[in-house]
Amino acid sequence: MEAIDTAGIQLYDYQIEAIRQMKNGCILCGGVGSGKSLTALAYFYLHEGGELDSLMGNDYFPMGDPLRDLYIITTARKRDTKEWEGELSPFLLSTNPESNLYSNKVVVDSWNNIGKYSDVKGAFFIFDEQRVVGSGAWVKSFLKIAKSNEWILLSATPGDTWQDYIPVFIANGFYKNRSEFKREHIVYNPIAKFPKIDRYLNTGRLIRLRNKILVNMDFRRETVSHHEDVYVRYDISAYKDIMRLRWNIWDDKPIENASGLCYALRKIVNSDISRSVAVLEIFEKHPRAIIFYNFDYELEILKNLGYGKDVEIAEWNGHKHQPIPNGGKWVYLVQYNAGAEGWNCIKTDTIIFYSQNYSYKVMTQASGRIDRLNTPFTDLYYYHLKTRSGIDLAISKALAAKKNFNEMKFVRAK
Repeated sequence: MEAIDTAGIQLYDYQIEAIRQMKNGCILCGGVGSGKSLTALAYFYLHEGGELDSLMGNDYFPMGDPLRDLYIITTARKRDTKEWEGELSPFLLSTNPESNLYSNKVVVDSWNNIGKYSDVKGAFFIFDEQRVVGSGAWVKSFLKIAKSNEWILLSATPGDTWQDYIPVFIANGFYKNRSEFKREHIVYNPIAKFPKIDRYLNTGRLIRLRNKILVNMDFRRETVSHHEDVYVRYDISAYKDIMRLRWNIWDDKPIENASGLCYALRKIVNSDISRSVAVLEIFEKHPRAIIFYNFDYELEILKNLGYGKDVEIAEWNGHKHQPIPNGGKWVYLVQYNAGAEGWNCIKTDTIIFYSQNYSYKVMTQASGRIDRLNTPFTDLYYYHLKTRSGIDLAISKALAAKKNFNEMKFVRAK
């Protein structure tokens, strides 16, 4: 085919270098906002007969048709907001057959529906925001797909422990199954009441296997992140009463477990009026802000603050999926579990964390929503609202150590 007289795809040098290292079954690892989606599609483009010259801003040279069918398994939010459609368009690919230059099928769907594609053969799969951890239904479908198709994984945080790599190692043929991996590498604690890993064996081999499939994008950010802890007050007396009496003052019943105790302590801490005042003070300086929160009661507080005139409020959570506002003054209220990943915003330089999430990964993903390659801002501002209560300090300590907060450990320590 002849080149098409249209603007080519302009990749950065680090993206071209990553493509040169990529292969079937690899994990493309890049920080949030590093351009993994575009890099993955560029790899597919070259894999299917495209020209490297077209990835450097020159005219687009079409791939050889027919192509492999392309399946992109991503988050429900990225599917619903059609973020991948924007990434596909420079390659003249589309999920709409009428808009697709080629005769192949292009499908974008969520991890929840991965089972629908278990019997697909001879296609190319991009697994975005990888979820292949553990041994559940998603992993079983992934392993079945990997046997009959070519595939790559995209991830900002590919694995915290060697167990996280087991499905990908099996998919690459390094091990027959989980049992073989466990037999060769895991020693369990003999006195624990539940299976608890004591140590790993032959980690040298594990490191070699990981290096064989992990492709790191050498991404150097031009943005400068400013993280500020904003300390607010809390009702110390009410906090101590809950710790001492273990009584749920809202439902008037005993607190039965560690999760219930931590929830009650956090509700006391997070509901204090001083936290609302801090949000409004920050908003005065940054009149376009994303605010992350955890609980429904926090949402009710945030929705009813007096932000001022002509301020648009929108939400993304389990109840509402509203788009980011476009005006000069707006607040976008995002629940961590629903919206910490799979979208981006270059309309603001500010995120307010109304409360902390227990997960270091979730906090990292949430921070990355405004730290994008194409952001017009150099300085990005992150405000972490917290108190000097025991629960807030313990969460902060865990996150600072790049770990998840453990409710049971916190309660036992008290």
